[in-house]
Amino acid sequence: MDKIKVYSTPTCPWCKKLKGWLDEKGVKYEDFDVSSDHEAAREMIEKSGQMGVPQTDIGGKVIVGFDPDSIEKELEDA
Repeated sequence: MDKIKVYSTPTCPWCKKLKGWLDEKGVKYEDFDVSSDHEAAREMIEKSGQMGVPQTDIGGKVIVGFDPDSIEKELEDA
């Protein structure tokens, strides 16, 4: 499976929900704090055209927000 990237901020409650959900599922991911990592923020906006967090990149497919159904589907397809 490709590396999963999560773009988040420390103060975002939905980011915390997403990461907690991924942890419960045993899904490994790399977390990027876009409030302090400007390169990651630029990459996130380039990929999705969106500035909101959380965003999850699974094999190049970007899911904006905490959407467990879409994330599960992409994990199955990855």
